[in-house]
Amino acid sequence: MRQEHVILLDELGNSIGTLEKYAAHTTTTPLHLAFSCWIFDNKGQILITRRSLSKKAWPGVWTNSVCGHPQLNESFEQAITRRCRFEVGAELTDITPVYPEFRYRETDASGIVENEVCPVYAARLTNTIVLNPDEVMDSHWVSLDALFQALAATPWAFSPWMVLQYGSQEARDKLMRFVPSPLPSP
Repeated sequence: MRQEHVILLDELGNSIGTLEKYAAHTTTTPLHLAFSCWIFDNKGQILITRRSLSKKAWPGVWTNSVCGHPQLNESFEQAITRRCRFEVGAELTDITPVYPEFRYRETDASGIVENEVCPVYAARLTNTIVLNPDEVMDSHWVSLDALFQALAATPWAFSPWMVLQYGSQEARDKLMRFVPSPLPSP
């Protein structure tokens, strides 16, 4: 994959330039544009992933399906499609915003800062995933209810951005729309 950059933002969310992705993520990471995507299978289960130990920030941490950074002149949908293919081999449909105004700043144990305007999306998977070990060391399909219970009970076991995204009732409601309703009993 070609060298990626981040789109730098001012406090109002306006683009003010770019910086190489790994150079941007330091103990003083500037505000930049990102995205998170929660991928659902045809049964309504969500893919959670464990970040590779080679990741600069939050290595080995469990998180939502895929995160990334749009590139210049790339829509969020294009960026999500690109990164989901790269990280987990996913082909997607129904890419839908669920928390478009999400923004956060968090520091990992090594001092690396994430400082992102990070719209959150959900999407449906149309194929079998194939993990890229440089990005993802493990994954599990879980019910959204079970994941919500785990996030509430053990937030320290997950990425801070995933926990913060879960904290929005509106985002949780929109994510639940990706889970099929149970069929009524006869």
